[in-house]
Amino acid sequence: MSVLGIRARVGAATATALLAAGAPAAYALFDDAGPNAPATARTYVETRLLFGTERPDGGPAVTDPQFMAFVDREVTPAFPEGLTVRDGRGQYRDAHGVIEHERSYELVLLYPAAQAGARGAGIERIRTAYERTFGQESVARLDARTRADF
Repeated sequence: MSVLGIRARVGAATATALLAAGAPAAYALFDDAGPNAPATARTYVETRLLFGTERPDGGPAVTDPQFMAFVDREVTPAFPEGLTVRDGRGQYRDAHGVIEHERSYELVLLYPAAQAGARGAGIERIRTAYERTFGQESVARLDARTRADF
């Protein structure tokens, strides 16, 4: 191999290592905002809840009106500032190891990071209420820090 080929490999490896090491530090400069967040953005927590609609006992699937009534009764009082509901299709492995396919809902909640402790307890109540009301094995929860401006 020529000296030029060796230099090119070493140079590429060094550049890759520097980029990999520097990426977390560069991202941290944006404080979870990314490079395009407005200066007025505040730190929030985004919680996404994933609700299945098929019942493990074989009963009828949760309908749109039933789900929206649940949101009105259980979620809106805890998050009157707003929320987003998305329709979805999902799959999961049930308690018996069977892959289940079902219509689902994704509920997106956004709240100030300073309120995460108090809001977290309310979110757990929502999850438990759905599991009990509709006989579900679980409701998935995903939390992420983000920045938002309204």
